[in-house]
Amino acid sequence: MSELDSLSQAPMAAPANRPSVIQLVFREKGALYAAYVPLFTDGGLFVPSTRDYQLGDDIYLLLSLPGDAQRYPVAGKVGWITPPNTSGGRTQGVGVRFPGDEKTRLLKVRIEEILGTSISSSKPTQTL
Repeated sequence: MSELDSLSQAPMAAPANRPSVIQLVFREKGALYAAYVPLFTDGGLFVPSTRDYQLGDDIYLLLSLPGDAQRYPVAGKVGWITPPNTSGGRTQGVGVRFPGDEKTRLLKVRIEEILGTSISSSKPTQTL
């Protein structure tokens, strides 16, 4: 079972001119590790998707973390795109950059607390 198997995603319909709203539920720390993007200054997450996004597109995430009943709303932007059929078996999707606000900074801290020392692991991820 891959880390992404413990991630559930429920896209919510939005008109073409409105930003995407995606609900991400991380059930296990391994799935969160595979999706977290510490290279983005304010943090970010990889979102598996076959939708055609452009860099800078707005994406709203409703995020649930392992062992945490709270849902975190994040108004992010597409910071990178993994196209279909990428070498190395990477999953198609987008990297969503978190905004630089205080609320999201606290979310980044919370994610890094959950990941603990695994954040510096050399284990492969779906990210950069």
